[in-house]
Amino acid sequence: MGEGIGIQNLLPVWTGLLMTAMEMASFPVLSAILMSTIAGLLTILFIPDDKPKLVKQVSLFYAAIGLVLCIWVYHAYDIEKGGLQFVERYLWVKGLGIYWFNALDGINAPMLLLTAVVLFTGVLTMWELEVRVKEFFAFMFLLVAGVYGVFMSMDLFWIFVWYDVSLFPMYPLIAIWGGTRKEYGGMKLTLYLLAGSALILPGIIYLWVQGGAHTFDIFELQRIGFSPQVQKIAFVMLYLGFGILAGVWPFHTWSPVGHVAAPTAVSMIHAGVLMKLGAYGILRLGMTLCPEGLAYWANFMALLATIGIVYGAFVGLAQTDLKYVIGYSSVSHMGIVGLGLSTMTVNGINGAVFQMFAHGVMTALLFSAVGYIYDRTHTKMIPDLGGLSKTMPIASAFFIVAAFAGIGVPFMASFWAELLVFVSSVQTYPVRGILAVSGLAVSALFMLRVVQRTFYGEKNERWEHIPDVPLFLASPRIILVGVIIFFGMFPRVMLDVIQSAVIPFVGNL
Repeated sequence: MGEGIGIQNLLPVWTGLLMTAMEMASFPVLSAILMSTIAGLLTILFIPDDKPKLVKQVSLFYAAIGLVLCIWVYHAYDIEKGGLQFVERYLWVKGLGIYWFNALDGINAPMLLLTAVVLFTGVLTMWELEVRVKEFFAFMFLLVAGVYGVFMSMDLFWIFVWYDVSLFPMYPLIAIWGGTRKEYGGMKLTLYLLAGSALILPGIIYLWVQGGAHTFDIFELQRIGFSPQVQKIAFVMLYLGFGILAGVWPFHTWSPVGHVAAPTAVSMIHAGVLMKLGAYGILRLGMTLCPEGLAYWANFMALLATIGIVYGAFVGLAQTDLKYVIGYSSVSHMGIVGLGLSTMTVNGINGAVFQMFAHGVMTALLFSAVGYIYDRTHTKMIPDLGGLSKTMPIASAFFIVAAFAGIGVPFMASFWAELLVFVSSVQTYPVRGILAVSGLAVSALFMLRVVQRTFYGEKNERWEHIPDVPLFLASPRIILVGVIIFFGMFPRVMLDVIQSAVIPFVGNL
């Protein structure tokens, strides 16, 4: 493994980069995270088509740089100080008030870490890819560059630009490298997400015009404030626009279809990161700039979120395709995020942000495990599988751990997130909170059913000689399992960071 990817040569580079960032107080580390991804994209484009192994090595190298930097900024974030840190603010277009404005707080720090983890493990997961390797990783890095940009930008213009950058690669990634009904899945996803963009852009322009200060700076617009009527209109536009990407019911139907059609690493990024971008947009733009609009539409948000939780659970119960199961599970779990945001409480928003991170890692692990099973068996249909724990115990264990995380088993990351959301939701919306908890129980039922039928059911002799996952290919799954357990055992490592931003945020609502 080490010889194959030259890991012994890369470690000094990573270490040196980390030390440089730590030693230079003014080092633009957020831009470095973004530029490392863009540099990876450009480097990949210059590699000859007949060197797929080199493409993978370069992709892993640049993904590792981003991961190291994201870990460092997360660790270096001062929770006692709170507020915006690692600020990079430079005037870009004076007449329109557009700034290159990147910053870190307790809300986007977990999202950057999540993105870096999923990208790094996604590259490793696709190590056996043989078809158009160069183009695949180039599109993958372009997508992640957009995601990084959205999460770190504090300027409305750049948020929208990076948002569209993150959407563009999804269609070719699914339509070229996808599986089941890939053209249909890619087109449906693209049309839905472009419809979301068609709501977001007018919402942003509306706020810019109504602000009257000729600035796209989020915090400058927040300081200026807007009338209640403006907030009500702008919030619903931003909520529905970003909500489509977040899988808000009834605009969720693109998501399970996209999951099923997409290749493994794209499913990991799609469900693990891209859907969180939608929820983050609601929080960062809609809730920050339109608090009175949030208060007006909060009941509506809670209603759609509760329906999404229950609907996703019951529809998932009827699925026979492993990817469809995970897809509808994602709809249900993203409903938990929406419900937490709608409570407008510290615990609710803490839980929602934590759930975004925990669900992102858990879903990435689920798709990564299913991807390996599909690569070896060439089927995702639950009735065709059975007794896999006897022939593929390690691969099975990865899926089972992720499934347990998904149903909220104690001392896994998602447990704390869901607990905070449900406690807060029952306090704020008693009936809807109880219905949401019931939906989680149904989710647990269908996930345990999948585990039993796929891994502990009657053994299918067709898979008796299939090899279990080797150590190198197991490494991305091991990393994801480690992240789930670490933040489950030590939730304060995440919650303290999130809370440092959420407490003042709720105070401004």
